[in-house]
Amino acid sequence: MAVPALDVFQVIGDPSRRKMLMLLSEDSLSINSLAEHFDMSRPAVSKHVKILHNSGFISMTDSGRERYCTLKQDGFKELESWLAYFDEFWKSKLKNLEVLLNKRSPH
Repeated sequence: MAVPALDVFQVIGDPSRRKMLMLLSEDSLSINSLAEHFDMSRPAVSKHVKILHNSGFISMTDSGRERYCTLKQDGFKELESWLAYFDEFWKSKLKNLEVLLNKRSPH
């Protein structure tokens, strides 16, 4: 089953994938255990899992007949660096505003 390449925002933009990430933040889960939390077919869950895996958000480990999903930091790093840029942007803007307001207010 071919899984399209998505950017980080397309990956986390899907509510089912966000829920999967939240569930996996609590513990590693088999694909079957993960599927129990969703009202969708097992192949649909597998497609979401593959997208998360290909995007670096989760790793897959085989244990017997089960495949276990575990959160991975890689996918979050791209998201974090994008958000960090805007954190700095707004900190700078707010600092400039503070300086401006301090110049205008009588002491």
